[in-house]
Amino acid sequence: MLKYILTFLISMVPLVELRLGIPAGVGMGVKWYYAVVICMIGNMIPVPIIFFFARKVLEWGKDKKYIGKFFTWCLEKGHHGGEKLKEKAGKGMFWALLLFVGIPLPGTGAWTGTLAASLLDLDFKKSIIAVALGVVLAAIIITAATLLGFGALSAVK
Repeated sequence: MLKYILTFLISMVPLVELRLGIPAGVGMGVKWYYAVVICMIGNMIPVPIIFFFARKVLEWGKDKKYIGKFFTWCLEKGHHGGEKLKEKAGKGMFWALLLFVGIPLPGTGAWTGTLAASLLDLDFKKSIIAVALGVVLAAIIITAATLLGFGALSAVK
């Protein structure tokens, strides 16, 4: 039971999300298809909270003594990056957000994509759908890489 809980919790951690959750779960002995479902659910749970509250928390903290510089940096970075993405994507913002979340590169994922959508004042429903589909895409890519990696390791033995 612990390995399922750890798999779930890892998939909720920012930056690593299901990109680490799936390989960690499979490595702990969770069947890959359970790990995928567990991680997708765990990865999506924080999304509405991030969309509605992260911006408010960052705005609140930007003038605080110890956290102000970091929170201001997060807001500026998110806004600048979002505007850049918006310029390039134009009307294809849905697809840009989906691919941003779905292609497993460092600094991308559900947390970052949702925060960008929130900072850009994108539509909640469309953003959640794009992020959810991006999570599915990332899960497919990571699962394939995980199974190929573990398959290659077991072949070497």
